[in-house]
Amino acid sequence: QVQLVESGGGSVQPGGSLRLSCAASGSIFSRSTMGWYRQAPGKRRELVATITTGGTTNYEDSVKGRFTISRDNVQRTVYLQMNSLKSEDTAVYYCNADDREYSGGNFWGQGTQVTVSS
Repeated sequence: QVQLVESGGGSVQPGGSLRLSCAASGSIFSRSTMGWYRQAPGKRRELVATITTGGTTNYEDSVKGRFTISRDNVQRTVYLQMNSLKSEDTAVYYCNADDREYSGGNFWGQGTQVTVSS
């Protein structure tokens, strides 16, 4: 059973920072590409950032230079450091573990709300 538990969301003013964490249970973390996605009201879920087991990262264009994804394979945790937040970053942020190459599974956390507002 795979569980992904996000934390670190909240409310912040424009220009502020937040750090999201996603703790993973189960044995898949070390072999899975991990990612953060977000879904704003009335919009589709979209990719924010991913990180492979080897540390290769990929970012959605609007967050490049502001967000940083990282992972700790010992703690089985993936992080998203978000700086210079904008109102358009407001969304529910979801952690993802892509294990389709091995088990066929694609796993999601329950989501954490990020609100950027003055």
